[in-house]
Order: sequence, then structure tokens, then C-alpha cells
Amino acid sequence: MARFEAAVTRPVSRGIELNRVLRNTYLLLSLTLLFSAVTAGVSMAMNFPPMGMIITIAGYFGLLFLTSKFRNSTLGILFVFALTGFMGLTLGPILNFYINTLSNGGQIVMTALGGTGAIFASLSVYVLVTRKDFSFMGGMLMAGILVAFLAGLATLFFPMPALSLAVSAMFILLMSGLILFQTSQILHGGETNYISATVTLYVAIYNLFLSLLSIFGLFGGDD
Repeated sequence: MARFEAAVTRPVSRGIELNRVLRNTYLLLSLTLLFSAVTAGVSMAMNFPPMGMIITIAGYFGLLFLTSKFRNSTLGILFVFALTGFMGLTLGPILNFYINTLSNGGQIVMTALGGTGAIFASLSVYVLVTRKDFSFMGGMLMAGILVAFLAGLATLFFPMPALSLAVSAMFILLMSGLILFQTSQILHGGETNYISATVTLYVAIYNLFLSLLSIFGLFGGDD
């Protein structure tokens, strides 16, 4: 009898733990997205100039390292907000560029924002409803993101529309895959730290938005 009760208790406890990680991840993700939007708004209102590639990369990877290092403590939450707030500040000048340079820049920004929300919601719901395991995508995503990152750096030195379009399309596919992978990891117990899960999903959403913004800007910027 005791063995039967233990066998029943373990799956129930595991289910409760997975639900807790999922709930905490989405709560923290919502708060960080809101905070990032606020810092982006401040950056836009104060007309901050672009921070430059070196500062952006150093700030991003530095805060990402600190978030990972302290992911098992309350300091990790502080660094999550520092990271997402910093990314919001870097986003402000980009949004100002589209809004102030293109006649339909505001429409492009809102379309990219809506597209990002629709893609994230659709992919998340798909994983949660079907409960499919996408852990097999881990290695492919890591290799693809590395290639896309290097290709993105190449666009800084070779600013060709076709190359920018290809990189943006690549990032859309990769970030969509990352959302599927990370949500699946939470659901199946492969990711038990909600701080790490939040950062991964935030980065996916951030890059997905920038990629859609780039594509819509290339195709609709002359209206």
C-alpha cells in the first residue's frame, strides 16, 4: 500500500512542480516584457542615440552571464529585470528610427508587435495543448542561432537588403523553434528554473520582433 501511494504521489508532485515553473515563467515574462516596454518608451521619449554594437553586445552578454550565475537566487530576478530593461533601452532608438524616418513607420511597428504576439501565443498554445516534446531541436537551434548571429554581424559590414532579409527570415524561424523548444522543456521537466526559462523566451520574443520589424520595413517602408 505504501509503495502504491508513493508511486501515485511522485507523478502528482512532479505535475505540481511543472505547473509552478510554467506559471512563474509566464508571470515573470509578462512583467519583464512590460518593464522592457517602459524602458523602451523612456528611451524614445528622451531620444537616446543608438548605443553602438560594442556597448550593446557587452551589456547583453554581461547581464546574461550575471542572470545565469545567480539564477538560483533572488539576485537572479534583479538581473533579469536589468537585462530586459537594458534591451528595452536599446530598442528605443530603433523604434524612433522607423517612426521618424518612414511615413508609415508607426503602422510597421504595430504590425510587427502584433505579429510577434500572435506567433508567440500560437506556438505556446500548440505545445501546451498537444504536449509534444521538441527537445530534439536543441542541437539544431544552437547551431542555427550561431550561424544567424554571425550572418547578422556580416550585415553590419555588408548592408545588402537581400542579406538582411535572409538573416531576418532565418531568425524568425529559429526564434519560433526556440519558443517551441523552451515551452516543451518546461512542460516535460527539461527546464526547472523559471528565471532561465524567462530569459530564453524573452530573447526569442525580442529577436522575433526585431526580425519582423526589419522585414516589414524592407517591404513596406516606401508607402
